[in-house]
Amino acid sequence: MGTTTPPRTLAEALRARDDESLAGLLRARPDLLSPVPGDITQLATRAATRASVVRAVEHLDRFALQTAEALAVAPDPAPYGTLLGLLTGDGQDDGEQRDDAGAAIAAALPGALGTLREQALVWGDDDRLRLVRTARELLAPSPQHPSPTGLGPTVAEATAGMSPGRLQEILAAAGLPATHDPVSAVTALTSLFTDRARMGELLDTAPMEALAVLDRLVWGPPYGEVTPNPTPPVRWLRDRGLLLPVSTRTVVLPREAALHLRAGRAHRVPEPGPPAVTAVAERDPQAVDSAAAGQAFLAVSTVEELLKLWNGGGPPVLRAGGLSVRELRRTAAALDVSEPLAAFWAELAYGAGLLASDGEADERYAPTPASDEWLDLPAQERWTALATAWLAATRTAGLVGGQDAKGRALSALGPDLDRSAAPEVRGRVLALLDALPDGTAPDPESVLARLRWERPLRGAAAGDGMDLRSRIALWTLNDAEVLGITGRGALASHTRALLTAGPAKAAALLAPLLPEPLDHVLLQADLTAVAPGPLERPLADLLGTLADVESKGGATVYRFTPGSVRRALDAGKTAGDLHAFLATHSRTPVPQPLSYLIDDVARRHGRLRIGAASSYVRCDDETVLGEILADKRAAALRLRRIAPTVLAAAADPASLLDGLREMGYAPAAESADGDVLITRAGARRTPPRSAPAPVPEGPPVPDATLLGAAVRAIRAGDTAATVAHVRKESDAPEAPPGALPRTTPAETLVTVQAAAMTGSAVWIGYVNAEGAASQRVIAPVRVEGGFVTAYDHTADELRTYPLHRITGVAELAE
Repeated sequence: MGTTTPPRTLAEALRARDDESLAGLLRARPDLLSPVPGDITQLATRAATRASVVRAVEHLDRFALQTAEALAVAPDPAPYGTLLGLLTGDGQDDGEQRDDAGAAIAAALPGALGTLREQALVWGDDDRLRLVRTARELLAPSPQHPSPTGLGPTVAEATAGMSPGRLQEILAAAGLPATHDPVSAVTALTSLFTDRARMGELLDTAPMEALAVLDRLVWGPPYGEVTPNPTPPVRWLRDRGLLLPVSTRTVVLPREAALHLRAGRAHRVPEPGPPAVTAVAERDPQAVDSAAAGQAFLAVSTVEELLKLWNGGGPPVLRAGGLSVRELRRTAAALDVSEPLAAFWAELAYGAGLLASDGEADERYAPTPASDEWLDLPAQERWTALATAWLAATRTAGLVGGQDAKGRALSALGPDLDRSAAPEVRGRVLALLDALPDGTAPDPESVLARLRWERPLRGAAAGDGMDLRSRIALWTLNDAEVLGITGRGALASHTRALLTAGPAKAAALLAPLLPEPLDHVLLQADLTAVAPGPLERPLADLLGTLADVESKGGATVYRFTPGSVRRALDAGKTAGDLHAFLATHSRTPVPQPLSYLIDDVARRHGRLRIGAASSYVRCDDETVLGEILADKRAAALRLRRIAPTVLAAAADPASLLDGLREMGYAPAAESADGDVLITRAGARRTPPRSAPAPVPEGPPVPDATLLGAAVRAIRAGDTAATVAHVRKESDAPEAPPGALPRTTPAETLVTVQAAAMTGSAVWIGYVNAEGAASQRVIAPVRVEGGFVTAYDHTADELRTYPLHRITGVAELAE
C-alpha cells in the first residue's frame, strides 16, 4: 500500500479536504466568502491574513484558545504528545497535577484541536501540528504583546545578538563545556534547561533567595528590572542564563527554564470544560409564569402609555440625533419610571418600529402608522412583537448616559448605540437559562463566567474593568425581568416557547395568564373613578380624555377636573354624551357632584368664542366681556372691544385660548363659519417608517445553497489553476507556469470551435471589462458573432465570452 504524503502548506491541507469540510470552514469563517475565492490557494491566502485570523481567534472558546496559545509556544511543527504535555504537564510536579484534571484535558483536547483544524488555524497530521503563521505571531509571547501563558522568549530568541564571549561565560557558570560557535552554545544551554535531571541538579545549588526570584517570575510576567549592580541572588541567576538581559535594566526568564519550573505546563489553570451555570434559587414554575406575565402586561401598558404621551407630537430631536437629557427626564416623570428605564422603553418602541422621527423641519418624535396596527392587536401579540424586536435589536439602551470613543454623551434614540454583539449575547444568555430546569433562577456571576469562557477575547474593557459582552449580559438579565421574559429571575414558559416554537406558540401560552380587559369602572363621590384592572381600549381612551390619571398600580385611579371635562368637550363630546358614557360604564351610580361638574363646565363651555382675525373673543353676554377687559391678568393679551359682543386681541388664537383658560374661563375655538372647532388629541403620525435594521456583526452565516455553490466554484477554480494543459503548436514562446495562455486570435477561434463540435473542455485566459485577468475551464457550446457561449466550470454556470477578451486557449491534458 502507498503512503500519503503529508501536506507541506496550508493550501495543500485545504486541497486534501472533502467538500463537507470545506463548507464547514466557510460556515465557521464567513468572511472568507467575500468575495468567493477563485481557488484553494486564494482561500488559503485569505485564511492566513491577519484580519481574518484575528476574527477567527476572537470566536474561540477558552480551551481552544489555550490550545492555540500552547502551540504558539511549542516547537513548529509540534507532535500531539508535546501539545498534550504543555496542557497537562509532565506529571513531575510533586503531586500538584491531579489525575482527574489531566484526564479531562486529554478528553477535551481532540475536540479543541478539531475546532482549530476546522477553522484552518491549525493544519498538519498529529505528528506535525502547525499553527498558521499569522496566528503564531498573534499569540506568541513578545514584550509588546505578552501571552496569557505568562511565558517569555526562548533561549535562542533572548540571546540573539549576545556576544560569543558572554555565551561562553554562561556555559562555564552553568557547568557546561565550552563550544566553538554561538549556535552550539545556545543549543547546549537549551538542552540543559529542557533536561529535568540536569536542571534539577543546577537548581539544587541555587541560593534560596534566587529560587524566590524565580517563583515571582515563573507564572508571568517573566520580565523584571535589575540595577547596574544586582543583588547576589539575581547575579547568580544571570550568570547561569536563568535570567537573560533584554536591556540594560531588564532581564527575562527564558521559556525553557519557566516550563521546567512549571512542570511543563503552558497555563497555570487549563480550562478544558465550560463552567457550570449555578442556581441561586429554585422557584415554583407557575409563580414564575405569573410574575413574568404580570411584567409582560406592564411592559405592553407602558409602551402604550409612551405612544399616547407622544401621540400629538413628541419631544424634539437633537441636532446630533436623539433625546435631550431634559426630555428624557420629562418622559421618565410622565411614565413614573427611572430615567434608564425610560430610555429602555423608548428604545424598545423605536426598535419595534412604533416610534420614529417625523422628518419635518422642526423634527420631532411621534408614533408611526405601524403603532396603530400594533395597538389593535391582542395584548399577548403586542408583547411577542416587543420581545421579538428586543431579541434581534443591536441598539443597546444600557449605553445611554455613557460616552462614546470621542467623549461625547450617548443619548436615548441617538446614534452610536448599536453594538453588533448584543443579539448574540442575548441569545446565549437566554439559551443558558433555557438549559436550566423550570423555575431555576441562575447566579448572574456564573452566567458571566460561562460567557467569558465561550468568548474570552471578545469585547473591549470598559472603565469599570468589565468587558462589553459581560455588560450586555447583565443588561440582558435586567431587561428580561422588566420585559416579562423572566419572572423572579427564572425563564418563563412563554419565553421558552418564543425561543423554540415562535411567537404564535408564545402568545397562546401567555394569553391565559394576562388579565381580561374590563368594560366598567367604579365612580366615587370624591370626583374619582377606580379601574380595578385593565380597561378595554375604547373605554380607556375616552376615560383618559375625560379624566386625569392620579395613580397607577393594580387599580388605576382617575380624577375628574374642570380642565379634564373641558378637554372632553373640546374633543366633540356633549354633556349628554358624557352622562350616558358614565352611566353605561360605571358599576356604581354616577355621583351627583360629578354630574354637576359636567353640567357646569358644559354650560360655560363655548360661551366665549375664539377665532382667527388676529384673534378675537365673541360672547353674547356683554357682561362677561367687560369682566375680561377689567381683569389685570388679561393685559398681556392686549384686548380691545370692537363691538358690544366682540373683543379683538393681538395674540394668536392658541395663545388666547390658553390665556383665558388660565384665567378660569372655558372658551371654545370656532371656525370661519362660526362653528365650534373640535380638538382631537393625538392625530400626529410620522410617514411610514421601518424599524431600524440591526447592525450585523461581520458577514452573515451563509446558507447551505450558497455554501454548496461556493465550494463548487472553488473546486472548479482550483482545477483551472492546477490542471495540466497542452499548448497548441505555434511560434509563440512557452508561457511560464501560472501565466495566462497566449494564442493568436485565429488559433483561439479554431480551438474553441473544435471544442464546441467535440463537446470537450478547454483552458482559457480571460480579461473582463474591468481589466481583471483570470483562468477558466470552459466547455464551449456555441461559437458565433464573435462570442463563445460555454459552460464555465469555474463559475458552475452557462456564460457568454467575447472572443477578443480571451488571451489564449489550451487543451486540457488527459
